[in-house]
Amino acid sequence: MTYAERLSPWCIVRHFPNMEYQIIGRFRRRSDAEAHLQALRRLIPNGTLAIIFNPLVEQQEQLASN
Repeated sequence: MTYAERLSPWCIVRHFPNMEYQIIGRFRRRSDAEAHLQALRRLIPNGTLAIIFNPLVEQQEQLASN
């Protein structure tokens, strides 16, 4: 994980039916993520989108690799 990614803990994720997800964007502030999410919901009305706070991505990646 890069330093820039660590500075942006708020993520917009898109959920898929098979329990997978894709990170659409990362943001430093929740308000920025909420504004972007509103625009995405207008563009993708049937998509399942959510905002998550994910500060420990690096630790999760280390645990997954062990």
